[in-house]
Amino acid sequence: MMKLNYIAIDFETANYNKNSACQVGLVRFENGIEVESVSSLIKPVDLYFVPEFTDDIHGLSYDDVKNSPLFPEVWKNIILPFINKDPVPLVAHNANFDMNVIKECCSYYGLEVPNLSYFDSLAVARNIWPDLESHRLTDLGSHFEIKYKAHDALQDSRTCGKIINIAAEATQQTDLIQLLNNSKVELCWL
Repeated sequence: MMKLNYIAIDFETANYNKNSACQVGLVRFENGIEVESVSSLIKPVDLYFVPEFTDDIHGLSYDDVKNSPLFPEVWKNIILPFINKDPVPLVAHNANFDMNVIKECCSYYGLEVPNLSYFDSLAVARNIWPDLESHRLTDLGSHFEIKYKAHDALQDSRTCGKIINIAAEATQQTDLIQLLNNSKVELCWL
């Protein structure tokens, strides 16, 4: 039995290129409860920040990341050790975005893309709560009274993980695979 163990992950990007990661947040959940977290700013390949990202979304700018490590250092020293410590599936809200950030950053730097399993909390939420008007992470957070700073990678990943626990409680599931089966969401692989 897998239990309700997973790692929520979220990336913020500097611009529309998926290889422009500028922040990552990871939160480990065991039996649906947060047990540890890590985050880092990332100096992106292209130091161009889309003004509306800086002004209206995550608020990060060149000045915030200019002295931060590049993706390969964050990948090797922060992300992989956190994931490999106790490998469990990753979860992200709109997972295609975050998984493409991993793929594109790894590809750009010539890093091997690991064989990681993941699932999408957006798909879980849509299937568990089809009557909700919106399934955006900010709207789910508001609906479930989760107070957080949206578009901060660590806080977004924490909220994503909490949503999965709420979904498990709503469906009375204590096993991740049963929750995914119940919500008709597949476990995917990078």
